[in-house]
Amino acid sequence: MQQLIVKSLFRANTAPNVVTLSLRFPSQDAPVQQWTFVDQPVIKIGRCSDNHIVLHSSVVSRHHIELRRIASEWKAVSFSNNGTYLNGEPITEAVVTDGIIVRLAMSGPQLQIHLTSSAPSPLLKSRRVQGATALKAVGYTAYNSIQD
Repeated sequence: MQQLIVKSLFRANTAPNVVTLSLRFPSQDAPVQQWTFVDQPVIKIGRCSDNHIVLHSSVVSRHHIELRRIASEWKAVSFSNNGTYLNGEPITEAVVTDGIIVRLAMSGPQLQIHLTSSAPSPLLKSRRVQGATALKAVGYTAYNSIQD
């Protein structure tokens, strides 16, 4: 019983360890692509191939945004000259809460961020919902550069 209480208190003071990012289009209900990261302290997103998530779009910067786990929360830090937007407002840094949607540049892709404290089933580790060809048709492609 005492061990369970200690584990519960420890979990309450740490940020969720699972981050799922969903690439979304406003005109579609289902995400186009999803990435899930477990126990990753920093998640890098941008156009350059050294990012964890690579989005090929002319409005996405080479190193556009990072999600950072800091103590008991996640933060989104933008490095883009094209801007990163939360609720239509430009941000340079913001606390990430479960379910928020950030837009990379004013006319760029949207990413929905989900935070949980337990690992998903292995089948959901990284899932491509639609192929990159479908993404090219609407102006950009997305690739998961993390090897399963």
